[in-house]
Amino acid sequence: MTDAAARREFALDVVRLLRRAGHEALWAGGCVRDLTLGLEPADYDVATDARPQAVMKILPFPAIPVGIAFGVVRVRHPRMRGIEVEIATFRSDDAYVDGRRPSSVSFSSPELDAARRDFTINGLFLDPESGRVVDYVGGLDDLRRRRLRAIGDPRERFREDKLRLLRGIRFAARFGLAIERETYRAIRSMAAEVVTVSPERIAQELKKMLVHETRDRGMDLALEVGLIGTIFPPLADMRGLFQGKPIQPEGDLWDHVMLVLKLLGPRPSFPLALAALLHDIGKPSTRGKHHGKTSFHAHDVVGGRIAERFCRLLKLSNAERDRVTWLVTNHQYLGEAKRLRESKLKRMLAEPGIDELLALHRADALASTGDTEQVDYCEYYLEHQPSGPINPAPLLTGHDLVRLGLEPGPHFASILESIREAQLEGRIQNKREASECVEHYRSTGRWPSWHAGEGGGDAASPVEGGVTPS
Repeated sequence: MTDAAARREFALDVVRLLRRAGHEALWAGGCVRDLTLGLEPADYDVATDARPQAVMKILPFPAIPVGIAFGVVRVRHPRMRGIEVEIATFRSDDAYVDGRRPSSVSFSSPELDAARRDFTINGLFLDPESGRVVDYVGGLDDLRRRRLRAIGDPRERFREDKLRLLRGIRFAARFGLAIERETYRAIRSMAAEVVTVSPERIAQELKKMLVHETRDRGMDLALEVGLIGTIFPPLADMRGLFQGKPIQPEGDLWDHVMLVLKLLGPRPSFPLALAALLHDIGKPSTRGKHHGKTSFHAHDVVGGRIAERFCRLLKLSNAERDRVTWLVTNHQYLGEAKRLRESKLKRMLAEPGIDELLALHRADALASTGDTEQVDYCEYYLEHQPSGPINPAPLLTGHDLVRLGLEPGPHFASILESIREAQLEGRIQNKREASECVEHYRSTGRWPSWHAGEGGGDAASPVEGGVTPS
């Protein structure tokens, strides 16, 4: 049985067991929406008239009381890891005092439970045994009309939880829905209030939006209604910055970034998608003129710093922040890969995030000139590179230099760097050859001819002032 089938069967078992105990139970919310649209739900929620304590007594499954005060219990599949069903008692909500959750709830009926939800497409119930959809809010008609509409007064729904402003954009983009006029007006007029939501919750919404294949549509909508400019103003500064890219001769920087996002493919990681959104974020602040032409000197380095700041604002994990920053900072590094010294190319291709950097390079190239020659070369090199491991262990360490008679000091780093470059470029093959080079350097203060490249002649010391031979 597939995970999807097991998830569905487990959710059906939950409904059956609650009904056998004399309770009403229905599938609810997003899973009903997805099934109605012919999609496979990522998870299943059950709504019931049973109270949480009764649910935990009735169901013979491991239970987690995630929100007893709000009538919510989560149960786990007894044998398959990762399969859970969330069960909530039908309820109506009292006043929302923190812009996130109600101060208290009252257990109620399916109709009142539907009325408290955010959008009509999420206010549907389904009897999984008969296949009958229970619709108190007009969600079926909105799905048929491909429309996103808030339940009741949209401004009231958004005042209850400001994250719904961003969720509405995500739903509209993901399911290809037009936003109903009053709902759209409410989102635009209240967009500035989204910053009252915690950064962590905003980050979770952005993750869901950016990893989905409709990410460019979601970002376009979020910019249009003012949410992008509120969440991170430097992103909005990309609109109107003319680019003149061959692929988009009339497009601005925002258009280019949206095309890069689209070209990432269907399932990028969140750090890769966020890096694609931010890869040119340094351009608005580095725009200048060079020989009469527009330039963006060091926009990659500046962009890396801005990207790191945004990741900190969102309170992303250290690993996510480091990966996004690295991708943005290096998004141009392989643009002339065929001209790089082999040692520099190997070092970059050995980085843990190289697959994502190449994916970003490819999307950026396709969205700029359409020429992917440099990325193709890197991928070919990774597959066929001729000179052993891409990242072999260094031939020498600082201990080896001491053993060879050199006094420890800051110059060790330059010596080891020179040996490492020669190793990666295939000029020296083993520890003996590396040691002989250091001996030559120690006795003469100069490197052998390989350090100067082809053309012969000893090369001067890479360390300022050289090293006095002993």
